[in-house]
Amino acid sequence: MISESEHRAVVDFLYREARLADEGRYAEWEALWTDDGVYWVPASTDPAADPDRHLSHVYDNRSRIATRVKLLQSGYRPSQDPPSPMRRLVSNIEVRKAEGSELIAESNFLLAELAVQAKHEMHVWAGRATHRLRWVDGALRMCRKTVVLINAAEPLPNLSFLI
Repeated sequence: MISESEHRAVVDFLYREARLADEGRYAEWEALWTDDGVYWVPASTDPAADPDRHLSHVYDNRSRIATRVKLLQSGYRPSQDPPSPMRRLVSNIEVRKAEGSELIAESNFLLAELAVQAKHEMHVWAGRATHRLRWVDGALRMCRKTVVLINAAEPLPNLSFLI
């Protein structure tokens, strides 16, 4: 069982993470990660999928997360030049304890992206995110984020942003 203050801290964390990604505040977003963080977007909707044995859209360790952020900050991402305006809605947040002091937060999300690079198309991304969170120096940090898109097994448009 988690306390009300832990639950509030997790909800606040998820909202802040979404806002930082939406606003392109990549250095602040990257600072939300632990040193051993893993960011995974499977190419499947199977909850039992294994990133070492199944295809992934994104499967980044901490070093690759840093590289992804540097590329986004560099301005050398033609697929995101200019950057897509985005807004996320986070809902149905469920929080539980994991082993040790870690917390697991699962939530549904809806992400609206206006792809302004060519055709000015509106893309809608929907799915379920699972955050594994750990307290580090008094603040919550992500040690794992898994994003399962409802259309993960379908051909997807460009994913060169933070989902």
